[in-house]
Amino acid sequence: MTTPEAEPEQGGAPRPEERLEQAVRAAEQALIEYEIALETFRVEVENFSRLHEQRLGPVYARLEELEAQILEARAARSGDPEDRRRADEARARLMPIPGVEELLHGWMDGDGLFPEASAMLTDQAVRPPKRVRPGEEARRLYRELARKAHPDLAQEQQERARREEFITRVNAAYARGDEAELRELAEEWAAGPALERRPSRGEELYARLEWLDRRKELLTVLAKELEESAIGAMLRLAPDDPDRLLEEIAGQLAAQVGEREAELAGLLEQ
Repeated sequence: MTTPEAEPEQGGAPRPEERLEQAVRAAEQALIEYEIALETFRVEVENFSRLHEQRLGPVYARLEELEAQILEARAARSGDPEDRRRADEARARLMPIPGVEELLHGWMDGDGLFPEASAMLTDQAVRPPKRVRPGEEARRLYRELARKAHPDLAQEQQERARREEFITRVNAAYARGDEAELRELAEEWAAGPALERRPSRGEELYARLEWLDRRKELLTVLAKELEESAIGAMLRLAPDDPDRLLEEIAGQLAAQVGEREAELAGLLEQ
């Protein structure tokens, strides 16, 4: 018994150009979804990096200083040139005390010192950086705007430039977790000119698919770099509760500081 052939769709089989258009649209949407996920992860990595540096940076610095002091104490006791070399190398790895210009570099703008710099120079408590983790509504607005206004949906250079300028503002608002600004941007886009898609020829569609594929390969490399970075790897250990992970690491580092301090005290007493 033979299997009957599939009936052709009503109205006849789609033209090759129509199938290509469907493939291009599917590839465009898949690429946009991938870029949305990548941008979200990049924001999370950037925020976690800032918190990691502020919370644990001083502890790492203390450990490095203790390590240098321990090596110096050992070299002083032994008089061994090799011990002295290791101590000198450890001390050289520590960042020197910066001069005034270096201290202020990156801590002031046209309006003067940043609040954090003023606090440091006046021995006041440094206010921790604001935690920026876009909420669900911000994520929803961002995804909606990215799908509608993404530059990859443009067929003309002028329209692409308009979309690139707009999506840059969208990305900035999303990085700040600013839901109000994202809503305003959504209203602005809805009131803007609508893009009329012109039918594409087969050759243009093939070229479009090739470009989308190359773009996906580039984004895959960027995603891998983020995931394999030190901060990205740490964040993936506790994506839903990064604060807890920081507290665990802080506890481990505090224990190491205690051990190094005890070791140094023992060397200095002998």
